[in-house]
Amino acid sequence: MHRFIQFNDERIDSFLFMEMADLAKTLSKNGEMSLKYGPFSYLDPKNEVVYVSHFWDHRDKRDETCGLKSDVYLRTIGNLEHTEMKTVEAYLRTIDRSPVKRFAKQLFVIGEEVRLEEICKSERPGTKTSFSVRRRIYRQFFDAQLKVNLTKSVFTDALFNQLFLLLHAQSPLEEAVSISDEIDLMMPFLQRQLSLLYETKSTSDVVKVCMEMVEVCEDVLKKDMLNEYFHLPEDVYAEEPDQTFDELKRRDPLANNDVLEEESTGEEEVMEEEFRTWHRETEEKGESFLQFDLDQGSSSDLMGEGVREGEDGDQAMAMVQGTSKQTDRENFDDLKAVDYQEHEERGKDDHPFGKENRFAEAVFLAPDVPSSEDKAAYGVNKAGVFTYKKKLQKMIEKTLEHKRIQPRSDLHFGRLNKKLLRLLTDDVPRLFYKKHDPSTELDAVFSLLVDCSGSMFDKMEETKLGITLFHESLKGVRVPHEVVGFWEDTNTATSHSQPNYLKPVLEFQSSLKPSSGPEIMQLQPEEDNRDGFAIRLMTDRILQRGEKQKFLLVFSDGEPAAMDYEQNGIVDTHEAVLDARKKGIEVINVFLANGEIDEGQRKTIQNIYGNYSILVSDVSELPDVLFPLLRKLLISSI
Repeated sequence: MHRFIQFNDERIDSFLFMEMADLAKTLSKNGEMSLKYGPFSYLDPKNEVVYVSHFWDHRDKRDETCGLKSDVYLRTIGNLEHTEMKTVEAYLRTIDRSPVKRFAKQLFVIGEEVRLEEICKSERPGTKTSFSVRRRIYRQFFDAQLKVNLTKSVFTDALFNQLFLLLHAQSPLEEAVSISDEIDLMMPFLQRQLSLLYETKSTSDVVKVCMEMVEVCEDVLKKDMLNEYFHLPEDVYAEEPDQTFDELKRRDPLANNDVLEEESTGEEEVMEEEFRTWHRETEEKGESFLQFDLDQGSSSDLMGEGVREGEDGDQAMAMVQGTSKQTDRENFDDLKAVDYQEHEERGKDDHPFGKENRFAEAVFLAPDVPSSEDKAAYGVNKAGVFTYKKKLQKMIEKTLEHKRIQPRSDLHFGRLNKKLLRLLTDDVPRLFYKKHDPSTELDAVFSLLVDCSGSMFDKMEETKLGITLFHESLKGVRVPHEVVGFWEDTNTATSHSQPNYLKPVLEFQSSLKPSSGPEIMQLQPEEDNRDGFAIRLMTDRILQRGEKQKFLLVFSDGEPAAMDYEQNGIVDTHEAVLDARKKGIEVINVFLANGEIDEGQRKTIQNIYGNYSILVSDVSELPDVLFPLLRKLLISSI
């Protein structure tokens, strides 16, 4: 059984979701292409999103998988490569005032999908099975819908159902059912037009066939469709409107609102020509000859104090006189280069922590001074893990590498050096060296990242007990480490700002102090968790360390959930784990349950972390499970 994530009251199989997301990226040849569930399936190329439909939910596992795959095939192999966006946009404009607009839009979708399906099967024959399942299920669905709409006398919807069934008929002898006298009269024409859809070579051909059908239907159909079975998103195909210069102007409130008291005499010379200037908030400076440094706006017709002071040599057109000189008050020579450089730096990496986390903001909190209650509680935990501490320490010392110390050379006795020339050149030659024993210090560093979300409420005490065991064991073998709790603030999170709090209760420099430890008790279940973002932040921190072996232990129940993160959270976390491993960091998930582990949770964690996860129901099981896992990790890295 897979772990399911909740979305809009629907349960989504996380493993299947990740499979479809990978398929969308592979077929679109775009690593930034994301996958989302929705009521309808369509492609949003502007935002690089493939939508797959909830229509396939609650079906047989094979049917659900084939249905979702067919959605992905149509959007990535089909729409992305073979749908003419401008043609669709023109079609939408044409039918905008049609009395049967909903009917016209959905008719185009099924016509275009018939063409794209044949392209997909031709380019990739392996897709035939998925499309066969798609046709069977949709035929069953529209057959039932036809009967319902005929019973309710919803004739336009019944006509669309009938057209779909005829378009995907299993036999050329399949006949249309009677809907109404007017509709029955135009059915022969509509059937002939449907057959033309199999001969279309482009989106323009599909539009031509559909328009001829829509024009006839407009005269016969009295109402538009009530139901929406397929979706043609207008905002996706609409072109961005051109904005005038006036529309792009700043409309911020002015710093003041000064107006001259004197009435105008009407004798002033009025210049209607626009005069472009540059100031620090302008994206690009204008191509005008004069440049001004404007500090603040004012509606006064007097000149403000922020302008650049002029000089005798300044000319609006210096080439006329040829004697202008460079001002010594302000130098604008490098202005454009600076602007360009800043622009390049901004655009170099738009989403350094992943596309799903582009609005996430890291807020690091300082740990509090442990209270007497924290010290007492930590003392109880420390005593509780005492019997397992020695076992874990011994295991860590056996598996991790020790730091190497350079051998001592140029000695009077010891092992003979290979450089024997000094026997002839030196009066008192030092030809021997000694190997040092390996250092007692281990060449490793650990970062313990702790999920402090609400879903950890019933697991936090057991988790803190496990962290205590790791801290005491690592402290005993002198391995530097940190313990960081993370969560997202649900109350203040918006679609464009998501504060994520990280609280390093133990830092590398303080982790080996004899008195360290009670700070761990400050970790408490808080709100949401954006695991992928936190893992990427910890990856950057641990990469700054000089130790050879780097470990990131993530104490989490494997259920990321945050603002705009429900669907892609598992995929984003999985990608963050893979990125960290590519950079030489061993990432291990530690899930300490407070009882029996649900099989669904086990599957979700394996989907994200692979086989490098520790799932135990009691802290006493940790050393026995960790030992073979560490050995496997270290052997594979040799």
